[in-house]
Amino acid sequence: MTPTNYRRDSGRSTLETEPEVRPEIRHDLSSLRIDERARGKKSSGRFFRYFSAVVGILVLIAGVVFAFRGHKPVVEASATRRLVPGQATTLLNASGYVTPRRRATIAAKITARVTAMYAEEGMRVRDGDILARLDDSDAQVRLSSAKADRDAAAAAIQDLQVQLKNAEIELHRAQSLQKDGVASQETLDTASMTADSLRAKIDLAREQVHAADAKIGVAQQDVDNCIVRAPFPGLVVSKDAQVGEMVSPVSAGGGFTRTGIATVVDMTSLEIEVDVNESYIARVVPDQPVTATLDAYPDWQIPSKVRTVIPTADREKATVKVRISFNHLDPRILPDMGVKVAFLDDSHKNESRDADAKGSIPILIPQSAVVQDNGKSVVFLLRDNKVERRAVRLGNPRGDDATVMAGLADGDSVVAKPPAGLRDGQEVEFKH
Repeated sequence: MTPTNYRRDSGRSTLETEPEVRPEIRHDLSSLRIDERARGKKSSGRFFRYFSAVVGILVLIAGVVFAFRGHKPVVEASATRRLVPGQATTLLNASGYVTPRRRATIAAKITARVTAMYAEEGMRVRDGDILARLDDSDAQVRLSSAKADRDAAAAAIQDLQVQLKNAEIELHRAQSLQKDGVASQETLDTASMTADSLRAKIDLAREQVHAADAKIGVAQQDVDNCIVRAPFPGLVVSKDAQVGEMVSPVSAGGGFTRTGIATVVDMTSLEIEVDVNESYIARVVPDQPVTATLDAYPDWQIPSKVRTVIPTADREKATVKVRISFNHLDPRILPDMGVKVAFLDDSHKNESRDADAKGSIPILIPQSAVVQDNGKSVVFLLRDNKVERRAVRLGNPRGDDATVMAGLADGDSVVAKPPAGLRDGQEVEFKH
């Protein structure tokens, strides 16, 4: 702004404005040049800051490395186990139930009322034993009617045979008279026709007797259907009907009609049924040895073997059904008992015997203890709180265990799960 001055003149004030004085501006490019001394001071300060930052980062990295080098990794120790010659190892564990191959709920072939019940839970039955009787009054009436028809047809045959005998006599008489010229040809033909007609009636009556016999067979079958018998020897495990109830081979649509009489189990056909995850089904083969342990008898190991692997998978559970047979049955084994099984591997018996003959002892360690290093199998042996890197020679795996043929001895301790970066000679701490 332009500066102003106030001046008094003759008793009044006047305002005067002084002109603004501006410095003269020189248009000279030399005024834009930077002093070399200032430039040198600024560059030296920037270099010092960069150098200090780099040195600080290196010191931090060195501190972290030193801290980690001084840190002892915590590891889990696992003792080696000697493989006994001829010993079968466990490949896979599974659980299931005892199930019979032959189990039947016996039902009647007809719809009728139960008049007698002989089956009881726990009763042993033989093939053909009577389990129950049904009301057979209607069937008995039909059987009696069929027998009466048969008897009537048989009585008619006897009457026709008497008539035929008389007709044959008349025929012989007519033939003799016709030869003597006394009787006419018409009389002879009539006598012959009468005899032939009676023979045809007798044949018809005999067929009627056969038909009556067939009806008797049908009626007798209806009577037999009123007797419910055991189809095979076994044990009655369920009594499903009582005296006075109606039973039928088909469902009555929600009524009070029973569809079964009793349930019979063939105790000689008991086996184990388990579901094996399809990821491990390759470890199961027919006739493979199995050790079964019932939940009711946990200290009793039952020798068994794989009977068959059902050739289909359950897409919902991703499992395959396996059936296992007991080597010897026992009365303590009951249907629907819970059981745990261990699939054994005895295919390496000869391998272990050959190893002992060569002076080496096969050792079992967890598969997780083996580390691959440049194509070599390596384990970390524990000695005085330090690890020793040891190359080993492996045999065929046995389930979750690795077989070490050379490199370890019985009683050695190895790191079960070596952490990344574990070095030879490094001190470690044990996991409790």
